[in-house]
Amino acid sequence: MRYSRDLRGYGPRTPDPKWPGGARIAVQIVVNYEEGGENSIEHGDAASEAFLSEIIGAQPWPGQRHWNMESIYDYGARAGFWRLHRLLSDVPVTVYGVATALERAPEQVAAMQAAGWEIATHGLKWIDYRDIPREVEADHIARAIALHTAVTGARPLGFYQGRTSMNTVALGCEEGGFEYLADSIADDLPYWHVHNGKPQLMVPYTMDANDMRFSSGQGFGTGTDFFDYLRDSFDCLYAEGVAGAPKMFSIGLHCRLAGRPGRALAIQRFLDHARAHEGVWFATRLDIARHWAQIHPYQPRQRPSQMDRATFVEKFGSIYEHSAFIAERVHDGEMGAIHDSAGGMAARMAQVFRQASDDERLGILRAHPDLAGKLAQAKRLTADSTAEQASAGLDALTDAERATFTELNDRYMEKHGFPFIIAVRDHDKPGILAAMQRRVDNDTQTERAEAERQVMRIAELRLNEVLK
Repeated sequence: MRYSRDLRGYGPRTPDPKWPGGARIAVQIVVNYEEGGENSIEHGDAASEAFLSEIIGAQPWPGQRHWNMESIYDYGARAGFWRLHRLLSDVPVTVYGVATALERAPEQVAAMQAAGWEIATHGLKWIDYRDIPREVEADHIARAIALHTAVTGARPLGFYQGRTSMNTVALGCEEGGFEYLADSIADDLPYWHVHNGKPQLMVPYTMDANDMRFSSGQGFGTGTDFFDYLRDSFDCLYAEGVAGAPKMFSIGLHCRLAGRPGRALAIQRFLDHARAHEGVWFATRLDIARHWAQIHPYQPRQRPSQMDRATFVEKFGSIYEHSAFIAERVHDGEMGAIHDSAGGMAARMAQVFRQASDDERLGILRAHPDLAGKLAQAKRLTADSTAEQASAGLDALTDAERATFTELNDRYMEKHGFPFIIAVRDHDKPGILAAMQRRVDNDTQTERAEAERQVMRIAELRLNEVLK
C-alpha cells in the first residue's frame, strides 16, 4: 500500500528561503472576495448559503432565499471591501477572487488593480466541491479561468478553491497554467507537489490566522483576540527567522468578516506591529511563488516509496546483513513520503526487524561477520561490512591486535551463539576492543538485546549513506 499523504515535509531542518533583502519573515495577506459568488437561489443554486457568516450554526434553506444571509454577504461588497482596501491599499495583497463574484464587482476589481494587488482565482462559485463530480469541477475551473480573464484582463496565475474536493489539487495541476496552488495548509513554507510526474508549486494557506474564526462557535470574539493571535504568530515566526530559519506568515481576511469596524482595527494594529520590525517582507503569493521557484527550483530526488519491488530490494536488501526479507516486508507494507528519508526508512526497517520471529532475528545476528575475522582476511565480507571495518582500522591490525580480536571473538561466539556486533562507525579501534572486553562476560539475554540494538544502528548508518 502506498500512503498518499506527506507527513514529513522538510523534516527537522527547513530550507532557507533567502527572502529578498535578507528578510526574516515573509508576510502574505489574502483578501477573499466571495460576495456575489456564494450559494443563492438567485445564482442558480439549490439552497441559500450557510458558511462563514455572522449567523452561527446557519443551515442551508433548500429552495429558498435567505435575506439575512444575503445581506451579510452584501455588506462585504458594499462596505467591508472598501474598509479593507483603505487599510491595505499600500500593502502587497493577494485577492482570492471567486469569478462570478468578481464579475458582479467592477468597481472593486478596478480598486484591486489600482492598488497593484494580485488577483488569484477562488474558483467559479463559492460552493462546496466535496460531492461535485470530477468532470464538473474541472469544467468549473476552466470556466472560472475564462471568466476571470474576461473580467480582469489577465488569466489568474494562482488558484485557491477553498471548499475543496479530493480532486481539486490534481485538477489544478492538470490545468497546467498556474504558477502556484494554495489549497494546502500543510506548511509554513512553499513546497513542490508532484502529480503524474510533474511538479507543481504549493504556497500553503492558513485557517488559524484567519478571520473565519469569528464565524465559528470557538474562535475570535473580539478584534483584540484576532490581533493577539496575529501578533503572537508573527513573533514566533520572526524569532525563527532571526535564528536562521525564516518562514512565511499567511493571514486570511474576508470582506464581510474582517471588514466589520469592530475587527478592522486589529489589522491596522498588526500592520503597525509588523512594520516596527526590521527584515519584514510583505509580498503577494505570486511574489513568493516566483521567488521560491527561482531560489528552490524543483529537484527530482530518489523516492524509495515509489520504487518497484525488485528495484527496492536490490537497493535496500543488504541493509540488514544477508537478510533481504526485511526490505521485502518493508516494500510490501504501507509506504509513503515519510519513508523516503534515511530516518524514516531506518525506523520502518527497525519496526519490521522487531516484528520478525525470534529465529529470524537470531538468523540476522548470525549473518554478521566476526570483527577482523577470517572472512575479512579472505576478503569475503559484504561491501558494507568491508567499508565499515576499514573505517575503524580493523583492516590493518598488527599480529598482536589480530590475535586479541580472534581470542575475544571465539570466547564471545562460544558463550552467546552469535558473533560480537557493534556499529563500527560509531567507534574507533580502541573503543571497539574495550566494548568487546566489557561485553563478552555479559549474560546472553543482555547481549542478545544489545546485539539487536547494534544491528538496527548499523542499518541506520548504512541508510544515512544510501539516502543522503
